[in-house]
Amino acid sequence: MPLEFLRRRSPAGESATATSPAGRPRLAMPEEAVAQEYVLRLTYGGKSSEGVRLSGGPAALAQLPHMLDGIARSPVEAVDPLPVGLGGAAPSIVRPAEASQWLEARSSLSPIARHALLVLESLDALDLAYDAFAVALLDGTVDTSGYPEYSAIVGGVASHWDEGTGDLICRAVVGWGGRGAKGDTDRTAGRILSEILSNILASSYALEMTTLDRPLGGGGGSVCGHCGFAIGHDRAFYCPKCGMRLAAQ
Repeated sequence: MPLEFLRRRSPAGESATATSPAGRPRLAMPEEAVAQEYVLRLTYGGKSSEGVRLSGGPAALAQLPHMLDGIARSPVEAVDPLPVGLGGAAPSIVRPAEASQWLEARSSLSPIARHALLVLESLDALDLAYDAFAVALLDGTVDTSGYPEYSAIVGGVASHWDEGTGDLICRAVVGWGGRGAKGDTDRTAGRILSEILSNILASSYALEMTTLDRPLGGGGGSVCGHCGFAIGHDRAFYCPKCGMRLAAQ
């Protein structure tokens, strides 16, 4: 004889078998939820050489793209320092105002140049507030959209004006990276960096190797009358952004 009094009583109006509103049996909760995991690893790498001092003047600046002759695998693009109104631009999506300025300033560049600036500015290897940059694809391939693959190496020659002497300070800069990593990329990048540095030293305008002291500008003191760059101190004779001699204070 079944022991009816041991069974769990159902609420009034419901059958002993629990069902969903649609009349289907309720699904049992699994002991452990099966999760689909998503992981994205971005790996950026870069290298920069020592600086080389070149005698100042527009002729030396015009030689920068030619320092990639025999090395560049794409047309060399010249990237000028940021305009005064876009000085805060940065490739950081978590800062919408800076990212919008960056896209506005870089929208006309090729995919290769944009990729190079994204990598090198993210690594703080370039500061386009005052750096001028001659950039190209240096090794590897691009995808169907024209963007470098993760193992491709991009870069070129970065330069800025010495605010004390008016000389041009140049250095070789290379970068790579994205979704993945490749073991021999670092070694290849080192070789290419040495080749670019050799081309810089072979220039007829090269004077000597020099330490890389970044310009001290940006503090809001004296202002260049040519480009409007805020120098921030009174020790500069030349603008660190455009190279123009500053007017006597």
